[in-house]
Amino acid sequence: MLDIKWIRDNPAALVEALERRSWSSGEARSTVDDLIAKDEARREHLTALQASQERRNAASKEIGNAMRNSDAALAEKLKAEVGEIKEFIQNGEARERELDKALNDALAVLPNVPLADVPFGKDEHDNVEIRRFGDELIARRQPRMGNKPKEHFEIGEALGLMDFERAARLSGSRFTVLKGQLARLERALGQFMLDLHTSEHGYTEMQVPLLVRDDALFGTGQLPKFEEDLFFTPHGDGRLGLIPTAEVPMTNMAREEITPAEKLPLRMTALTPCFRSEAGSAGRDTRGMLRQHQFYKVELVSVTDAESSIAEHERMTECAEAVLKKLELPFRTVVLCTGDMGFGARKTYDIEVWLPGQNAYREISSCSVCGDFQARRMDARYKVKDEKATRFVHTLNGSGTAVGRALIAVMENYQEEDGSVTIPEALRPYMGGLERIAAS
Repeated sequence: MLDIKWIRDNPAALVEALERRSWSSGEARSTVDDLIAKDEARREHLTALQASQERRNAASKEIGNAMRNSDAALAEKLKAEVGEIKEFIQNGEARERELDKALNDALAVLPNVPLADVPFGKDEHDNVEIRRFGDELIARRQPRMGNKPKEHFEIGEALGLMDFERAARLSGSRFTVLKGQLARLERALGQFMLDLHTSEHGYTEMQVPLLVRDDALFGTGQLPKFEEDLFFTPHGDGRLGLIPTAEVPMTNMAREEITPAEKLPLRMTALTPCFRSEAGSAGRDTRGMLRQHQFYKVELVSVTDAESSIAEHERMTECAEAVLKKLELPFRTVVLCTGDMGFGARKTYDIEVWLPGQNAYREISSCSVCGDFQARRMDARYKVKDEKATRFVHTLNGSGTAVGRALIAVMENYQEEDGSVTIPEALRPYMGGLERIAAS
């Protein structure tokens, strides 16, 4: 959530930021004007309420003086005035809550402000590649794949280890059943990633709830704007949401707390199932397991101070890239343009892994720095020693990486012309020394 004080002082800057995010000039200006009007109405009401409270206190003292002076008429007049003021205050407090809600509701759907160095653009075609890895691997492996490399679902079905038909009978579209060594390979990938991030990159492994309250989803920005992308289950008189990513519970670990600055950064990682309705993805990636309602992901979360968040963003991205380097999977890293960037991000790097079967790079990790946007929604703060005031923390999140997509990438990049899949050396200890998956 953005700071209303900053918006009040910098309305033109917010209009420009929204325009950079592909809002029309008219929509951006009307939105900012509406916010300013809501803020002014709230502040005017608070001023009137405070003045009434001050007058009530003063009038109460005057009643005492009038009674001591035996001025009954004045005392009665003042009592009537106090009664009217009390009624106004009672109604005014309800009105204050209404004005607070109207302003907060308007702020809640407003996206974050992009950093100045984020490239301007409308969609994914305007993203900017900043580096790539593994061109020589692509060239070296091509002859071993045959004339036309297969896609992962062709490989998996031919091996008899990937079953979409039975998954559809169980749960509908966008689900997969993995069997045997492919199921073990997916598990191996998740364990490998966790071990790398905890032993070499300094992240603390977490086991977190898969069901969370609405306020946790609000804190990280999934609610209210993206409710249709989530799954919910009834719980008591309310509901709980299935996590779309472990970012939600891990980032909310700092919720409504004040962390000593010397304990920052907090770095957390978790391997969890993730659940997404993919409401806006009708017709996209309908074959295979690239876009699923349920998938595994290793998530990275950092909670930092304001001065360290940009450097932490670069570090987190390098940690995610290290996974692919150790697996020898070709990839490129792009910085997302303003029009393609997520709701809560100030800057995002996407890591796109090479998929020979598609002859394309596809996203496998997205690493974002959010500034204090999520912290304001969660009231997550830190305190510098010897400073009286507290500050909002800065939060970051990234995939380290998507396990299912890593499985797809391994299958396609390590496929052999005979239909088998070679196991990357980094994963063989997790596979009991197995070097190759072949049809039985």
